Amino acid sequence: MGRHMVLTAIAKDRPGLVDALADVISAAGGNWLESSMARLGGEFAGIVSFEVPDDRAATLESALAALSSEGIAVTLRTGMPDVEEPGRTVRLDLVCQDQPGILRAVTRVIAAENVSIETLETLVAPGSMSGEMLFRASADLRLPAGADVGRLHDAIQAIAADLMADIDMNEEEG
Repeated sequence: MGRHMVLTAIAKDRPGLVDALADVISAAGGNWLESSMARLGGEFAGIVSFEVPDDRAATLESALAALSSEGIAVTLRTGMPDVEEPGRTVRLDLVCQDQPGILRAVTRVIAAENVSIETLETLVAPGSMSGEMLFRASADLRLPAGADVGRLHDAIQAIAADLMADIDMNEEEG
């Protein structure tokens, strides 16, 4: 086992960006563990978790820094691999007419309940029937051990009327 690292990368979207990252990690003998990547607003954004042999870490860091000459901004963190926290996972799905402050209202409730956001995806797009702009969010939430799912559900539903939002929450099996 080597050193665990996590990198974030952002660049103007174009073909070959993921290949450039994979090439640098592979050339250093690294093992790509998991990643999440997306094209947002014409930009490529990604986060990658990987391991690299301890004696190759410095070489890898230099090679990642050199990607800036190709317009790829990389930030690197080292540490221990993520250990899944105990607790239950809840899936939250929200749809409402787009307006400023929706995500802030929802994340304020989530934070007040001491719940972590493991994944979050948002999108603003025209509704299929009306054509009005709709805000959609889907999140996987990690409740701390012993937390009351019903309490989180009630807190989220309390803001649904203010947002005029349809909010569904389902506990995930696992």
